[in-house]
Order: sequence, then structure tokens, then C-alpha cells
Amino acid sequence: MPESAIQTRDLFNENPYQHLFNAHVLAFSERGVALDETFFYPTGGGQPGDCGQLLLSDSSTVKVVSTERDPLLRTVIWHQLEGGAEVRVGMKVQGCLDWERRYQHMRMHTCLHLLSAIVNAPVTGCSISVDKGRLDFDLPDSSLDKQQITSQLNELISAALEVRTHEFSIDDYSDIVKITRTQAVALPATEGMVRVVDIQGIDIQPCGGTHVLNTSEIGVVFCEKIEKKSRHNRRVILRFA
Repeated sequence: MPESAIQTRDLFNENPYQHLFNAHVLAFSERGVALDETFFYPTGGGQPGDCGQLLLSDSSTVKVVSTERDPLLRTVIWHQLEGGAEVRVGMKVQGCLDWERRYQHMRMHTCLHLLSAIVNAPVTGCSISVDKGRLDFDLPDSSLDKQQITSQLNELISAALEVRTHEFSIDDYSDIVKITRTQAVALPATEGMVRVVDIQGIDIQPCGGTHVLNTSEIGVVFCEKIEKKSRHNRRVILRFA
């Protein structure tokens, strides 16, 4: 099957808490393995791609070391494998995420949305890891305070706010742009629809990443550092307590 004809059904946004699934191999190349459907999140929007493993039909396992979208065929997701596993098109596999790592990413990603609601400035960069995350803001004159940010974040977290997702047509582009704080990446559009993450009464943003369902799941965090990266750029770094 030519690569142009394959398409991965991404299921991680339908149920971000599911970490075990069955699928079939659609393609295999130097980029990795493309499955007909997957719960592995591909690198994007500051969130790392998921890791984990695939259980093959001969009962052997192979590690998934990274997951990425095809740079040209955006409906194709490649699972990059460790070593020389023998994978065939049509083979049935069972995928298993490194759930603890993914859940940390979900918690921090939602926390960064809260941070973007607290700091009233355009977001110019984002990075998420297992134990910390950061946002860069276009903020020439800054009076940001670590203690104040820590206090405000934990207040919102402990308020147990519901986190919902909606989809809007890309035809509503002008309306979506009005609520978009992140200037560094394109809108997360798939098949003409843009996914929007809505934190009850606090923040609503286009986002293709995975999130927790309630802010209480984030746990206690603190603002570790505020850095001046340039005349217009302030970086705010958060960590789990």
C-alpha cells in the first residue's frame, strides 16, 4: 500500500486515559510502524510523543521509543521502534503506552493552560516533560512573581474544575484565532475540524494535546523559575511539588 493511501485513526483524544489497545500494521518503513488506529500521542504542541511497547503476533514485544506524525501526510502516525523487530503489513499487534509518563504529560499540559490564563500575554513557546513544563510569553515589561503564580495555580487546581473538549469547524477560523494565545504553532486542525480545550470558566484554547478531566488531578505545583530570555520574552517554568 503506498504511503499516500494509508491513514491512522488517532484515538488518544477520544479517550486519553486508555493505554491498552489492539491494532493492525498498515505500513513499515525507516520512519517506523504505522497502525490503522492508535492511542499513542505523536510529538506536537510542546508535548512529547508517547513511548511504550507493541506485543507482536509471535508474543514477542518491541519498545516504541517515540511517536510522530508524518511531516507531509498528517493523517499518518509513525511509531518508532527499538531494534530490528520483524513487523509485517496486516499483522495484528497490541499497543501498551508507558502510562505513568503519559499521565504526567497530561497533568502538566492542563496545568500550563491554567498558567496561560493567569499570565495575560501571548504564548510564544511551550515545552512539557515528565516532571516539569514551561511557557514562554511575549511580555516586554514583566512584574511576574513566582510566589503569586504558585498560589494562583494551586488555587485553581484545588477548585476541581472540569476540563472539556469541543470541536469547531475550521471555517470558524477567525473566531478561533480570537481565543488563541499560542502564537508559535498552527491551529490543531484535523479533517477540517479544530479541537478546543475548555477549562470550566477559566480558559478555552485550541489544543491537540491530551489533558486530564479535572484540574484536581494535576496535584500541587510550584513556579520554579522566571527567566528573561530576550527583551520581549519571559519564560515561566513549573514543577510538580
